[in-house]
Amino acid sequence: MISKRFFSSALRKVTLIPGDGIGPEISAAVETIFKAAKVPIAFEKVNVTPVKLPDGRTSIPPEAIECLKRNKVGLKGPLATPVGKGHVSLNLTLRKMFNLYANVRPCKSIEGYKTLYDNVDTVLIRENTEGYYSGIEHEIIPGVVQTIKVITWEASERISRFAFEHAKEIGRKKVIGVHKAGILRKGDGLFLDAFHSVAKEYPTIQHVDYTLDSMCLKMVQDPTQFNDAVMVMANLYGDILSDLGAGLIGGLGLTPSGNVGKEGALFESVHGTAPDIAGKNLANPTALLLSSAMMLRYLKLGDYATKIENATLKVIREKKIVTKDLGGKATTTEFQNAIISNLQ
Repeated sequence: MISKRFFSSALRKVTLIPGDGIGPEISAAVETIFKAAKVPIAFEKVNVTPVKLPDGRTSIPPEAIECLKRNKVGLKGPLATPVGKGHVSLNLTLRKMFNLYANVRPCKSIEGYKTLYDNVDTVLIRENTEGYYSGIEHEIIPGVVQTIKVITWEASERISRFAFEHAKEIGRKKVIGVHKAGILRKGDGLFLDAFHSVAKEYPTIQHVDYTLDSMCLKMVQDPTQFNDAVMVMANLYGDILSDLGAGLIGGLGLTPSGNVGKEGALFESVHGTAPDIAGKNLANPTALLLSSAMMLRYLKLGDYATKIENATLKVIREKKIVTKDLGGKATTTEFQNAIISNLQ
């Protein structure tokens, strides 16, 4: 599903959002590696720092919006989001603005970086546009806030179909619907009904559903039992379970992410901005590199994706020139150059 759109191998413009903190450094590393690999991509950099519009609302700069609308595909570094105050999440704003309804989060063990589990290879599909992240909140009386969870048949059916199509495309035998329908009988019940309805269209793919808590338990007991499956779930559950999956393979610094819609896609690193090391040439660009490989496959440039992916994983596997978070002493530049020297 993620590679369905067709683009020619001619030079292709892609919007680049460097982001905050270490974002500009890891984005620059990706640009340098793309240039060395002769990837036929031309990046257009934009700044998404919030601005006040004439009507008083805070939003993404209009020129950034126009660039994304024009190019339809983007790559994004980490963005800072205030906790409990300030502007709304720009990540959420971008996904809603461009109707990027499916978040694809693969978590695969990386050879050379030892964790508690070996051979993890999970794929999670997260509904990206509604649920508790619809942003509908209000204070009923002082000290009492109501947050509204929105679940629609249309979005539930759409994300379920995306999950089954993605499973078919990558050769997975099973799709798992994750929910809390025992408690949230109306909302999650509707999501579950849509999931099972779509499943009837794919008789060759097994389908099963688990509650979120049961799924978390099974994941930490033995994540490899889901190596033949694709998981699909509503927004908040996907946020929780995708980070859990990342933790099983070494953290968010090693996991890619792609947000896909009908008319475009935005690929991103989902780790934090790491302000403590920003500007010190110490950041690890692996997550953004692996996300850029997802982007290249989406753009039908799979050979370039494989070349960059293989070089990155080889450097990590050899452990000679890796950043501090991977157990080494290399700078971002040294790690980047080691990847370039392994491009084949």
